[in-house]
Amino acid sequence: MRLRPLVTWVTTLALLTATPVIPAYADDPAPSSETSARPTTPPDEKLPDEKLPEDKLPEDKLEDGLALGEGRARAIVELTDASQREPIAAKAAEESVEVVLRSRTQPFMVVEGTAEELAALAEDPRVSSVHRDRAYPPAEVSNLQLIGADRAHAQGFKGNGQAVAVLDTGIDLDHPSFGGRVVEEACFSAVEEGVTSLCPNGETSMVGPGAANAVTDRCLAAGVNLCEHGTHVAGIAAGADGVAPEAKIVAIQVFSRVDDESVCGEPSCLLAYESSLRQAMEHVAELSTPVAAVNLSLGGMLFDTSCDTSEEGQVFKPLVDALLARNIATVVAAGNEYYDGVSFPACVSSAVAVGANDGNDAIADFSNRGELVDLFAPGVDIESSVPDDQKAVHSGTSMATPHVTGALALLKARSPDTPMTQLIAKLTSTGRPYAYRANGKDVVTPRLDVLAALGGASPQPTVSQTPAPAPTGGGPAPEPGPDPDPTDDGGPAPEPGPTAGTPDPTSTPSSSPVPLPTVTVTVTITPTPTTASTPAQVCTRGKAARRLTAKQWAVEVHRSSGTIPDATLTCYLKLVQKGSKVFPEITKASSLGTAYRVLKASKTARQRLDAALLAGWLSWAHGTNGTARLAGAEKVRLSARAKAAALRKAARTLTK
Repeated sequence: MRLRPLVTWVTTLALLTATPVIPAYADDPAPSSETSARPTTPPDEKLPDEKLPEDKLPEDKLEDGLALGEGRARAIVELTDASQREPIAAKAAEESVEVVLRSRTQPFMVVEGTAEELAALAEDPRVSSVHRDRAYPPAEVSNLQLIGADRAHAQGFKGNGQAVAVLDTGIDLDHPSFGGRVVEEACFSAVEEGVTSLCPNGETSMVGPGAANAVTDRCLAAGVNLCEHGTHVAGIAAGADGVAPEAKIVAIQVFSRVDDESVCGEPSCLLAYESSLRQAMEHVAELSTPVAAVNLSLGGMLFDTSCDTSEEGQVFKPLVDALLARNIATVVAAGNEYYDGVSFPACVSSAVAVGANDGNDAIADFSNRGELVDLFAPGVDIESSVPDDQKAVHSGTSMATPHVTGALALLKARSPDTPMTQLIAKLTSTGRPYAYRANGKDVVTPRLDVLAALGGASPQPTVSQTPAPAPTGGGPAPEPGPDPDPTDDGGPAPEPGPTAGTPDPTSTPSSSPVPLPTVTVTVTITPTPTTASTPAQVCTRGKAARRLTAKQWAVEVHRSSGTIPDATLTCYLKLVQKGSKVFPEITKASSLGTAYRVLKASKTARQRLDAALLAGWLSWAHGTNGTARLAGAEKVRLSARAKAAALRKAARTLTK
């Protein structure tokens, strides 16, 4: 299948796909289709169980790119009415489409089928749309003293009587930091070819004791626990040394394990499928346990305006609103792309989008920022719990987000009958203002001050942020010397698949997961963490602001032949996946080897456009501004009706 992961937790010594970044000061919006400001749509009063039918042609119901190529794809079929699940499932089975998941109450199901089979399903008037089941990766002082949590604890505000729901990679249940306060567990972990469930029972779902256990063989790879992220996040929100040390914890595993370097860019990674996230959010809404907030430290594509009306937003906003109607906030990592905007689903207007600051009250250099960010919170060198009763230090907006989740538990414990919208407003109105420039505008965003929100301190004065050096664009660099010999021993290690001389490296879409990093923080996984562990690095955009051609990027990604370190290039490829809909959903370019072949291929118009697109996205990751032309060219590439002339024209627009 092809997915667009939000945030992935990788398992090697390199940086992961969570897309940590630095302020991007982009001239053009990220690859977002949105143009409107964040609306203030009131939350729904119940979980969404019905959609209004739309007058769409069958081809308009299919997501761009789903009709391309051969092979089977994993897709979500959205229905006009939840009552049509069984009839449509029966029809799909008759047409050899495999139904792999039926939602219990929501109007959707997950299927695997060929492009032709999915197109046939789209012709049914009871089907409103068919789109990929996207997958998302995990995103990533005294931090408590900075936000006033230590003084709040001294005054008796510790979150007693409330719970936080952590939708992540599970939790180390018997970690001393949690003191037996994990009161609810569940697991929703999608499977398909090459993708393994992380549910301890080996199934795609599990509810009850042990369901979210992060200390299982399924979580281990080469001695590293891939499921570390969730324990770290839960510890920040509600651990013994966290923001709400007496709050209960609802732990839900929503990730699946992938052992495919062509998908992950690393030997192994964890991805959360959209269908798993939807099931988990529905599960939280049905709990009797009083939950203050849902924590989503993951992220996907980048937006600089509200994504409420985007395809992704129309799916997630009703779920966020349904939780909000039950007085449960959805708190989401803004992303680490150094971008003037946020990653999905932080772009949903009714979610609480959280950026990261450091211990000196400065915006973290990797953090996303701008008008869509609701709050900043500590996210640099944060020490918290990790599996095997250890602690580790990580950085990222994934670490900032649970600070806000825990703060809402403190506020709701104090005022359990106050509407959640008012509690969120209290946090944003009492936070310390950060004044800065983003997208050419003066912006003020509050930094979390939980003590002030609880009424125990006066709001602090504004902090004017010193802008980081902004990328300034720049024309193509001088042509490098001769291309490296593709057969040279110093090149990328051999990988399966076509070489530059074969007809088309743009491999046909298959049912295997192809992450388009949509999550947020990605951090390097280090060997067994200790209390004095070294802070992990955050994968973020560069500041070179230098645009390179496909030929020049081929030199860089060819091992040992360029000037950019392999670890940086691997990080860039993860950022490309987060911004692009072509890589790797249509064309695989997650590793240095596959990227090299894409950059060198030129036999067909599609190959030349892919090379130009990959070069453009790599230059963006390197620090150049502007994504409008890339987004326009991708629309051509994703169209099943695009002719060779249109593909050549799109490639030329990128190389001017």
